[in-house]
Amino acid sequence: MKRKVGILISGRGSNMQALLAAAAAPDYPAEVALVLSNVADAPGLALAAAAGVATAAIPHKPFGRDRAAHEAALIERLEAAGVEYVCLAGYMRVLTPLFVRHYAGRMLNIHPSLLPGLEGVDTHARALAAGARLHGCTVHLVTEDLDAGPILAQAAVPVLPGDTPDTLAARVLVQEHRLYPAALAALISGAPHWAAETAVLANPLPPVA
Repeated sequence: MKRKVGILISGRGSNMQALLAAAAAPDYPAEVALVLSNVADAPGLALAAAAGVATAAIPHKPFGRDRAAHEAALIERLEAAGVEYVCLAGYMRVLTPLFVRHYAGRMLNIHPSLLPGLEGVDTHARALAAGARLHGCTVHLVTEDLDAGPILAQAAVPVLPGDTPDTLAARVLVQEHRLYPAALAALISGAPHWAAETAVLANPLPPVA
């Protein structure tokens, strides 16, 4: 039986699209039960709806500074959809301990760097500034410490001469779209973390435009 997954987005959600594409396969161990956004007109909501997936928006602005109340509303909607696992896909809000603890061990994020290292934002520009030869992405469990949860899987790309933050980001994004679905599948099936990268190498998913 497929396990139910909720995806949180704030924008277009290209990694959301990769997860939706993977979940459409009969042998994938998860189905996307809900795509949920804190932005009412997030483009990803229309894309998910077009794919036949339930969507909802709970804007954070009406809640003011009360993050806990907003997150309680998110949890209520996710629970109503039967969501067991949560994937963050460009969700641009720092989650409070309330939400993180509720989904402890069942919430994933994808970060555009090879953690640990280059936590936070602007990772591609920072990798170039540091003279890195390798860059990449990491799927990790979400904990209360930013970008510091247990690593599930990683994929690396070379930093090429003449790279800009945009060209490097585009190359990393291809790997993100391959890695995230594989890492989620490995977590759900109880496979060791390295199995996610093995799955990526053996059966790569096509990049999402």
